[in-house]
Amino acid sequence: MDLDKIRQGIDAIDDKIAELYEERMKLVGQVSEAKKQSGKAVNDPDREKKILLRVTDKVSEGNQVYLKRVFESIFETSKAYQTMNAEYHSAIGEKIKEAILKGDLEFSPKAKVACQGVSGAYSGIATDRLFELADITYFKNFDGVFQAVEKGFCKYGVLPIENSSAGSVNQVYDLMKEHKFYIVKSIRISVTHNLVVNKDTKMSDIKEIISHEQALTQCKKYLEQFPGVKITAVANTAVAAKTLAESGRKDIAAISSRECADLYGLKLLETNVQDSDNNYTRFILIAKNMEFYKGANKISIMTTLPQNAPGSLNKLLSKFSNLGINLTKLESRPIVGSSFEFMFYFDFECDIKKNSVQNLLIELDNSTEQFTFLGAYEETV
Repeated sequence: MDLDKIRQGIDAIDDKIAELYEERMKLVGQVSEAKKQSGKAVNDPDREKKILLRVTDKVSEGNQVYLKRVFESIFETSKAYQTMNAEYHSAIGEKIKEAILKGDLEFSPKAKVACQGVSGAYSGIATDRLFELADITYFKNFDGVFQAVEKGFCKYGVLPIENSSAGSVNQVYDLMKEHKFYIVKSIRISVTHNLVVNKDTKMSDIKEIISHEQALTQCKKYLEQFPGVKITAVANTAVAAKTLAESGRKDIAAISSRECADLYGLKLLETNVQDSDNNYTRFILIAKNMEFYKGANKISIMTTLPQNAPGSLNKLLSKFSNLGINLTKLESRPIVGSSFEFMFYFDFECDIKKNSVQNLLIELDNSTEQFTFLGAYEETV
């Protein structure tokens, strides 16, 4: 068989498909206008099912499943086309539109900010990089940060959301959903851990090493060289340094930052003890109100998918792909108390002011059991 001739035949059919697809999309545009005037939703699962049953009857049994996949792709591109000009409505959609009407807000260089831990904590370091003049108040735990912002004691809160080695800070995600707060800014900082001790302490003196759980995870390989040493997690790397300094003990060491060592008068016994040199943590700046500042080009959301629905994740991902949206994070974890149900976390790059982006968010809000819009913001390094 002549391969070139076969391919010529395929090319001729492909050209016809392209022409028919163009005709179909013109009709899709008319459907979009009709739905817009009648207020009908873009998504119509019953209509899609009827089409699939009809067209698959026209091909051999061996090709039916493959044709189903082709038409599912056509449906998704058609809905993406309709979404560009549709008018969707939901509670979160109205809030987004209200925030956009305020315009791109100017970011103030001075603010009262809540952080978890004590002086020297990485969250404080992140805050000082976000603001030229930051009035920082430290709280014992993450919930204290949320409470401070919720009650108006502080305008903003700074919290770790993700580490390149240890992954997401799930507790912060859960509190974001519980308190209904919004991300208005984020920053990524390089995290360098050090083994710090009180003066005159030698390596052989160490019987216990204390630090934050995430820091201990980020130094897991390094800590393997201390097989007989007790490893203890505390609330914060800065708390570890402060606790060590106040104890005056020589049998304890802490994993902390260089800033903490200087702040609490500790000695750097070993530097750069994290397992990866490319170790960074993302910190988010949260606010009670939805605010969009100049440069906002990133969006974060949380959502669930329909249970026992084959291909539901693929269909969701296609919504982003068809709109040309670049996903920068996709992560999932089981929902506590549910059977095989997962919460999905998405970060993606796009402009919140685009109508198609707003419609996508509203569609997800209306079509998923749980949906949380976490914010539109700029991330700095």
